[in-house]
Amino acid sequence: MDIYVVEKGDTVDSIAAGYGIMAERLIAVNQLEYPYRLAVGQALLILTEEEANVESDKREISVNGYAYPFIRNWILRQTLLYLTDLSVFSYGFTFEGELIYPLVSDDWMLSLSGEFGTRPILTLTPFGPDGNFNNQLIHSVVRNPEYSSRLIGNLLEVMREKGYVGVDIDFEFILAEDRDYFTDFVRNVTETMNDNGYTASVALAPKTSATQQGLLYEGKDYKALGEAANSVLLMTYEWGYTYGPPMAVAPLNMVRRVIEYAVTEIDNRKIDMGIPNYGYDWPLPYTRGQTKATTIGNIEAVQIAINNNAVIMFDETAQSPYFRYNVNGTEHEVWFEDIRSINAKFNLLEEFNLRGAGYWTIMQWFRPNWELLNYRFKIKGQ
Repeated sequence: MDIYVVEKGDTVDSIAAGYGIMAERLIAVNQLEYPYRLAVGQALLILTEEEANVESDKREISVNGYAYPFIRNWILRQTLLYLTDLSVFSYGFTFEGELIYPLVSDDWMLSLSGEFGTRPILTLTPFGPDGNFNNQLIHSVVRNPEYSSRLIGNLLEVMREKGYVGVDIDFEFILAEDRDYFTDFVRNVTETMNDNGYTASVALAPKTSATQQGLLYEGKDYKALGEAANSVLLMTYEWGYTYGPPMAVAPLNMVRRVIEYAVTEIDNRKIDMGIPNYGYDWPLPYTRGQTKATTIGNIEAVQIAINNNAVIMFDETAQSPYFRYNVNGTEHEVWFEDIRSINAKFNLLEEFNLRGAGYWTIMQWFRPNWELLNYRFKIKGQ
């Protein structure tokens, strides 16, 4: 396995010839689009079919992917080959603990996950009518034993009815005064699920210390939640986000800090590291409160660079690719994930001997990631 960074004058044929592999293999592994133009600075995974299929003493990890019910069928089919768990996003709930089903039926996803032997996970989120996380919904349910019991009972009923095998609790912006109530709720969910043969996990905001301030962090007690749930997902992404300034979505230096803290509070065998499967395109200049980035796929990012003759750079600290381009007089800055940034994250997963990885989201197909994952690890359940 090798990672090659495209230089000026390179072509698919010349790179393939240099490595003694078929051009068709290079194209397929890297999901190159016809007519197979390349961007200077683009990273390519060099992986022969023999290397991809070699059986060795690879470490077994758990791999989870989040998906909405409107994911394209072919993308889900391709991705299920590499997943231990499929987290369906998402179920909601009312102030009184009544469960709210996804707007689009999830039945077909459960059927397909069964076909591939992947564990279907019900993702529970406190979304309000505006589609955003609502901490008043959390406040209402976790502090009221009747509402909490009703919600857990409703979850159990749906698990049995639809065939889910686990529940993932993704609550964000929890009020600081609700921290311990939330932990108790997670513990109650886990105990109920485990008693009935199911699992429970919880998503954690990317904290770097127990005393970290801010609405995203104060309501989550890493140590207590790590003990309460069967596993946790560190949401190690969204440093670069829609309304923030241009920067890496998951800068490796920050991801490392979160993991270094997490393993002091939680058993590393319970921890999944979050990996983003997307990038952002910001128009410049950036103005706080006004500028809005566009979410783009990793393959799309490279095509934007190619179409605008942009050179892809690589930030060594963040271990993330980026570039700038100009269109119609407006300059843009793009940060995304490539095989180099993904490989760096896999190195962290290995270094800290974590349980596995969780992808937000699998809505877009990025084959180089899955090829490298399969090369480096044995995927539990596959």
